[in-house]
Amino acid sequence: MLYDVPQNELIEKTATELKKLIHMPSWAPFVKTGTHKQRPPIDPDWWYVRAAAILRKIYLRGPVGVSKLKVQYGGKKNRGVRPEKFCKGSGSVIRKVLQQLEEAKLIKQEAVGKHKGRVITPKGKSVLFSVAKSIGKVAPAPKKVAPKKEAPIKDAGVPKVEAKKDVPKVEAKKEAPKPDAKQDYVIPKEEQLMKMPKGKEEKKDAPVKEEVSKK
Repeated sequence: MLYDVPQNELIEKTATELKKLIHMPSWAPFVKTGTHKQRPPIDPDWWYVRAAAILRKIYLRGPVGVSKLKVQYGGKKNRGVRPEKFCKGSGSVIRKVLQQLEEAKLIKQEAVGKHKGRVITPKGKSVLFSVAKSIGKVAPAPKKVAPKKEAPIKDAGVPKVEAKKDVPKVEAKKEAPKPDAKQDYVIPKEEQLMKMPKGKEEKKDAPVKEEVSKK
């Protein structure tokens, strides 16, 4: 039952119930809860909150003593430029809280095998369970939701799209090779004569003299 409710609300409401059973010492507003703390608690009702937390710890992990609870409520100490170091919580505060809870008959000293310490009493259990029931915020088990089935899509309303037929590709006509201009070009005779070296010019055709046949 205790695991099904928010633990912070359980401790806060148990603290209000413990105000009727225990009292805060006169020196409580001026003390720190450990050497690792720099200031006293800000909450004026921190004593009852710590007592409710210790009562819950004893229910879950009992039997426990002062030494184990000092480790539970310890923390890192700021040592300036030196590295932080873990320090245990105040033993005086824890011891006084245990004595008050024992006087209220919420816990008792008992040995379970080799372990000695405080264990919770039936009265202490009733306080915790009554507070847990009053919270009434038990998380319901998640409901299994069946997956929704998708309705089949009717083919009548959706127009069918015909697949495009493959059109044969038309090969581009290859262009006929253009005749070289150099092959068709005929060099005129005058240019040929100018390019030829001197002395090798063609002799002009001399007029043929007709031999006069002597009679």
